[in-house]
Amino acid sequence: MSRPRAPLALTHDQKRAWLRLIRSENVGPATFRTLINHFGGAQAALAALPDLARRGGGRPVIIASEAEIDRELAAADAAGARFVALGEADYPHDLARIEAPPPLIAVTGSGETLRRPAVALVGARTASLGGRKIAALIAHDLGMADLVIV
Repeated sequence: MSRPRAPLALTHDQKRAWLRLIRSENVGPATFRTLINHFGGAQAALAALPDLARRGGGRPVIIASEAEIDRELAAADAAGARFVALGEADYPHDLARIEAPPPLIAVTGSGETLRRPAVALVGARTASLGGRKIAALIAHDLGMADLVIV
Protein backbone atom coordinates (compact mmCIF):
# COMPACT_ATOMS: atom_id res chain seq x y z
CA MET A 1 0.00 0.00 0.00
CA SER A 2 1.42 3.39 -0.95
CA ARG A 3 1.49 6.27 1.49
CA PRO A 4 -0.23 9.53 0.56
CA ARG A 5 2.13 12.12 -0.88
CA ALA A 6 2.80 15.38 0.90
CA PRO A 7 1.30 18.31 -1.01
CA LEU A 8 3.56 20.00 -3.51
CA ALA A 9 4.71 23.51 -2.61
CA LEU A 10 6.13 25.43 -5.57
CA THR A 11 8.32 28.46 -5.05
CA HIS A 12 7.40 31.75 -6.72
CA ASP A 13 10.07 31.14 -9.40
CA GLN A 14 8.86 27.59 -10.05
CA LYS A 15 5.28 28.83 -10.45
CA ARG A 16 6.47 31.47 -12.93
CA ALA A 17 8.26 28.76 -14.93
CA TRP A 18 5.16 26.55 -14.88
CA LEU A 19 3.09 29.48 -16.10
CA ARG A 20 5.58 30.27 -18.88
CA LEU A 21 5.61 26.63 -19.98
CA ILE A 22 1.82 26.16 -20.03
CA ARG A 23 1.38 29.49 -21.85
CA SER A 24 3.90 28.52 -24.54
CA GLU A 25 2.74 27.58 -28.02
CA ASN A 26 1.50 24.00 -28.45
CA VAL A 27 1.94 23.12 -24.77
CA GLY A 28 -1.30 21.84 -23.31
CA PRO A 29 -1.79 19.94 -20.06
CA ALA A 30 -0.70 16.54 -21.42
CA THR A 31 2.42 17.92 -23.13
CA PHE A 32 3.18 19.99 -20.02
CA ARG A 33 3.15 16.85 -17.85
CA THR A 34 5.32 14.93 -20.33
CA LEU A 35 7.87 17.77 -20.45
CA ILE A 36 7.98 18.17 -16.65
CA ASN A 37 8.42 14.42 -16.14
CA HIS A 38 11.08 14.13 -18.84
CA PHE A 39 13.15 17.20 -17.95
CA GLY A 40 12.56 17.24 -14.20
CA GLY A 41 11.10 20.74 -14.06
CA ALA A 42 9.59 23.59 -16.01
CA GLN A 43 12.79 25.65 -16.24
CA ALA A 44 14.67 22.75 -17.84
CA ALA A 45 11.73 22.03 -20.17
CA LEU A 46 11.65 25.69 -21.28
CA ALA A 47 15.35 25.54 -22.05
CA ALA A 48 14.86 22.35 -24.09
CA LEU A 49 11.82 23.49 -26.13
CA PRO A 50 13.71 25.26 -28.94
CA ASP A 51 15.94 22.24 -29.54
CA LEU A 52 12.97 19.86 -29.42
CA ALA A 53 11.16 21.88 -32.08
CA ARG A 54 14.28 22.06 -34.23
CA ARG A 55 14.93 18.31 -33.97
CA GLY A 56 11.28 17.63 -34.74
CA GLY A 57 11.62 19.53 -38.01
CA GLY A 58 9.02 22.08 -37.01
CA ARG A 59 9.18 25.83 -36.93
CA PRO A 60 10.60 27.53 -33.84
CA VAL A 61 8.27 27.32 -30.87
CA ILE A 62 6.99 30.54 -29.33
CA ILE A 63 7.71 30.49 -25.61
CA ALA A 64 5.73 32.83 -23.38
CA SER A 65 7.93 35.76 -22.43
CA GLU A 66 8.79 36.92 -18.93
CA ALA A 67 6.93 40.17 -19.74
CA GLU A 68 3.76 38.24 -20.66
CA ILE A 69 3.95 36.33 -17.39
CA ASP A 70 4.55 39.57 -15.46
CA ARG A 71 1.39 41.03 -17.01
CA GLU A 72 -0.66 37.92 -16.25
CA LEU A 73 0.55 37.79 -12.65
CA ALA A 74 -0.15 41.51 -12.20
CA ALA A 75 -3.67 41.10 -13.62
CA ALA A 76 -4.32 38.16 -11.30
CA ASP A 77 -3.02 40.15 -8.34
CA ALA A 78 -5.21 43.12 -9.26
CA ALA A 79 -8.23 40.79 -9.34
CA GLY A 80 -7.30 39.32 -5.95
CA ALA A 81 -6.42 35.98 -7.54
CA ARG A 82 -3.49 33.64 -7.06
CA PHE A 83 -2.25 30.65 -8.99
CA VAL A 84 -2.51 27.18 -7.47
CA ALA A 85 -0.48 24.37 -9.04
CA LEU A 86 -1.56 20.78 -9.57
CA GLY A 87 -0.37 18.89 -6.51
CA GLU A 88 -0.55 21.85 -4.13
CA ALA A 89 -2.84 21.56 -1.10
CA ASP A 90 -5.41 24.06 -2.44
CA TYR A 91 -5.75 22.40 -5.86
CA PRO A 92 -9.25 20.86 -6.10
CA HIS A 93 -9.03 17.08 -5.61
CA ASP A 94 -11.74 16.26 -8.17
CA LEU A 95 -10.13 18.50 -10.82
CA ALA A 96 -6.79 16.77 -10.26
CA ARG A 97 -8.45 13.44 -11.09
CA ILE A 98 -9.48 14.30 -14.67
CA GLU A 99 -7.43 12.94 -17.57
CA ALA A 100 -5.38 16.07 -18.29
CA PRO A 101 -5.89 18.53 -15.45
CA PRO A 102 -4.71 22.11 -15.91
CA PRO A 103 -1.27 22.49 -14.31
CA LEU A 104 -2.22 25.85 -12.82
CA ILE A 105 -5.53 27.47 -11.99
CA ALA A 106 -6.22 31.03 -10.92
CA VAL A 107 -8.33 31.19 -7.77
CA THR A 108 -9.74 33.80 -5.44
CA GLY A 109 -10.83 33.34 -1.89
CA SER A 110 -10.04 30.69 0.65
CA GLY A 111 -8.37 27.41 -0.24
CA GLU A 112 -10.91 25.71 2.03
CA THR A 113 -13.61 26.58 -0.50
CA LEU A 114 -11.79 24.51 -3.13
CA ARG A 115 -12.06 21.40 -0.97
CA ARG A 116 -15.85 21.61 -0.59
CA PRO A 117 -18.33 19.82 -2.87
CA ALA A 118 -18.77 21.80 -6.08
CA VAL A 119 -20.98 21.91 -9.13
CA ALA A 120 -20.25 23.61 -12.44
CA LEU A 121 -22.80 25.63 -14.35
CA VAL A 122 -22.14 25.71 -18.07
CA GLY A 123 -24.10 27.68 -20.60
CA ALA A 124 -24.00 29.52 -23.88
CA ARG A 125 -21.57 32.39 -24.37
CA THR A 126 -24.45 34.45 -25.69
CA ALA A 127 -27.11 33.40 -23.23
CA SER A 128 -30.53 34.97 -23.45
CA LEU A 129 -31.82 37.17 -20.65
CA GLY A 130 -34.16 34.36 -19.60
CA GLY A 131 -31.30 31.86 -19.63
CA ARG A 132 -29.17 34.13 -17.44
CA LYS A 133 -32.05 34.56 -14.97
CA ILE A 134 -32.60 30.81 -14.74
CA ALA A 135 -28.87 30.20 -14.27
CA ALA A 136 -28.80 32.81 -11.47
CA LEU A 137 -31.73 31.09 -9.73
CA ILE A 138 -30.08 27.67 -10.04
CA ALA A 139 -26.76 29.06 -8.76
CA HIS A 140 -28.52 30.71 -5.82
CA ASP A 141 -30.32 27.51 -4.83
CA LEU A 142 -27.13 25.42 -5.16
CA GLY A 143 -25.23 27.97 -3.06
CA MET A 144 -27.94 27.84 -0.41
CA ALA A 145 -27.40 24.05 -0.37
CA ASP A 146 -23.76 24.83 0.58
CA LEU A 147 -22.30 23.80 -2.77
CA VAL A 148 -19.48 25.73 -4.38
CA ILE A 149 -20.49 27.05 -7.81
CA VAL A 150 -17.80 26.77 -10.47
